[in-house]
Amino acid sequence: MSDAAILCRFEAARSIVRDAADLAMAMRPPPGGPSGKQKSAQDWLTEADGAVEALISERIGALFPEDGFQGEEEGRTRTGRLRWVVDPIDGTSNYARGRSRWCVSLGLMDGDQPVAGIIQAPALHETYTAVRGHGAFLNGRPIKASPVTDTRSAMVEMGWSNKVPDGIYAAKMAAILELGAMPRSGGSGALALADVACGRLDGYLEMVINLWDVAAALVLLEETGARFSPFLRDGGLDRGITLLATAPGIATDLSVALAVPLD
Repeated sequence: MSDAAILCRFEAARSIVRDAADLAMAMRPPPGGPSGKQKSAQDWLTEADGAVEALISERIGALFPEDGFQGEEEGRTRTGRLRWVVDPIDGTSNYARGRSRWCVSLGLMDGDQPVAGIIQAPALHETYTAVRGHGAFLNGRPIKASPVTDTRSAMVEMGWSNKVPDGIYAAKMAAILELGAMPRSGGSGALALADVACGRLDGYLEMVINLWDVAAALVLLEETGARFSPFLRDGGLDRGITLLATAPGIATDLSVALAVPLD
């Protein structure tokens, strides 16, 4: 698809994501115990998930009816060479408790190639944007991956999933600690990947993560010089698999320690 067609869609999507983020903010539960339906251990669904996805789907469909669409909640509802992939609320466990670390994530794919992404975290007043070949930005300012080259100066996050076998999380966290890195876990895969892209984190590992979590973030990572494992090549288009993203200066160390090959 032409660069002009992608940029046209990207500009339209920015407005749509802003409106979706405003809707999510209006529906956000107050601080406290979790609100919503618990699908499985630590896996939540709120009314906002469906409402936000529906808003984005309807607006995208009206503007670009020839494009495909895939959401976390409804799956693939339309097909096309260009495909929009949305996680309406990434970090739902945070959102359901009235916390601030969550986002609306919308990626655009040309075939199997991510070409544009928007990640908006309205409670944090932050928006990440990227178009392939045009750089990546946080609130309009260019971003790049961390320059860290020593794991003893690194901050590394690991996502939690109930799909990971017992013992794996503890083993991987132990490997991170062995490197002298500072471990973190923030509850939003999309925002963690965005943090790697802008240098707030030096690495992020999630053992089971899905396309809707990463479709927007993969463009950010590519445009900022971060390195990451071959998520799309290894099956991430169709199922949840492992993803490691890392600052280039510690990429080899993290890859070896966590036993996750990089591209």
